[in-house]
Amino acid sequence: MTDAGSIGLVGLGAIGRPIGRALLDAGHRLVVHDTRREAVDAFEVEGAAACDSPAAVANLAETVFVSLPTPDVVRTVACGADGLIRGTRIRTYIDLSTTGAAVAGEVAATLVAHGIAVVDAPVSGGVAGAEARTLAVMAAADPQVFAEVRPLLETFGKHVFHVGETPGQGQMAKLLNNLLSATAMAITSEAVALGAECGLEPATLLGVFNAGSGRNTATADKFPKHVLTGRFASGFRLELMAKDVELCQQEARTRRFPMPVGGLVQQLWTMAARQLPADADHTEFVRLVERWSGVELPRTQEARS
Repeated sequence: MTDAGSIGLVGLGAIGRPIGRALLDAGHRLVVHDTRREAVDAFEVEGAAACDSPAAVANLAETVFVSLPTPDVVRTVACGADGLIRGTRIRTYIDLSTTGAAVAGEVAATLVAHGIAVVDAPVSGGVAGAEARTLAVMAAADPQVFAEVRPLLETFGKHVFHVGETPGQGQMAKLLNNLLSATAMAITSEAVALGAECGLEPATLLGVFNAGSGRNTATADKFPKHVLTGRFASGFRLELMAKDVELCQQEARTRRFPMPVGGLVQQLWTMAARQLPADADHTEFVRLVERWSGVELPRTQEARS
């Protein structure tokens, strides 16, 4: 099925762009659409066919990926007046975005009613993982459909998980993952700032954490690469992390499931999203802690191992 024709991709942003290149490198004929013409042009140069709407992509490709920033955009691209649902050839829809379980279920119900199979497959690993083709993929789909599309997912995913059969379950796996990541970033910012207040060198302190039981994604990767260097260029915007944490809490509230720690983390990220620039990288969360603590961490340091 996956080799029978062109593969569609809507959304050529930070994650969609390297995923598209992985599909091209794997020998697939690619049909693309993005609201930014320059993004489409870059793929056209590499041999992809350009389309002016999601519907046009779905007229040419049986299998269509989407990699989009927000639930509203996903809903419009999938089911809108010029959406994928209007296409004549699409048979399988694979959503790599983080939309939340409710929107994933809503979109899936609409597409399935039109004879389109749905794979809810958000990814984790960031821009670096997409470029290295080592993403983690959390797919929820009918087992047969998952088996058919798995070779496509493995072109950019090093770890491809079948987490369930119901659209929305992939979303929950991704949201819970991002909640843990956001929590690690928040508590590491506080811990390193307090350490600096007490006269401990942040780079050395990170080395201690990474050699001990305090190691997490922020101590091992985000602080050494993006915070202490002052780069703040992980490729994932702070407002998107805040959105994901809020979506996770929405799911918990819907189920009347208590998450007191998660709720506090959500409030912190909402505060950061309101106080920092709209284009801030998510590693700039540390600036919020610096503001309220009065401790500014030194930049251009490397962590001590």
